[in-house]
Amino acid sequence: MNEARPIPTDAPALPSLRSFAGEGVALLSAVRKRGVNAEAARGFAGDGRPVLVLPGFLASDQSTTRLRRTLEAAGYAAHGWGHGINLGLSRGLFGRLNDAVLGLAEAANRPVALVGWSLGGVYARELAKVSPDAVHQVITLGSPFSGDPRHNRVWRLYELIARYPVDRPPIDVRLHEKPPVPTTALWSRRDGVIPADCARGAAGEADRTIELDCRHMDFASDRRALRAILGILAR
Repeated sequence: MNEARPIPTDAPALPSLRSFAGEGVALLSAVRKRGVNAEAARGFAGDGRPVLVLPGFLASDQSTTRLRRTLEAAGYAAHGWGHGINLGLSRGLFGRLNDAVLGLAEAANRPVALVGWSLGGVYARELAKVSPDAVHQVITLGSPFSGDPRHNRVWRLYELIARYPVDRPPIDVRLHEKPPVPTTALWSRRDGVIPADCARGAAGEADRTIELDCRHMDFASDRRALRAILGILAR
């Protein structure tokens, strides 16, 4: 078993254990929020662009139901990732996701917008680097793309399930490098899983960052988060 390197002492503070525990309450609330948020969609008139929504670690398309239904209500063609529960990155999974991006872009005859929640946002950024011509923009929701990949509250669980060291993934990645497409990072100081600095990134790691006031488990259901996502897509 690989021994993890010590996390640098100058790394930003982890979310408190109390904040992390609060994510359980937020998760239970989010599970009940699967219907469209008509209030969030009000005033937006999307152009029908395909939007691929990627779920977080240990989540599935069910976790992004409200987000996708709200995107549809606002005039976008929202798609789930279609791969069940997100158990971590593999070379085969990444290849299938890239094929999906290329297929959606070809079918619509226009680039796809990628919206990734937590680990899904890490996937989205890497997909945009591989197939930039097929990607219109990337929006990450509390995604740990910056700093040490072990500096969060779930890295040990990730290694246990994905079966590889979190800092040595099965494909060649440079998580902090910005994709060559417009990239917006949504982050929150109330996030109980991912430190704010890791989700907003350092200078040059995203084109734009937007602070929200929500927990990690609320990014795909909170009205303000939904409005922020729709506002970015409408730009």
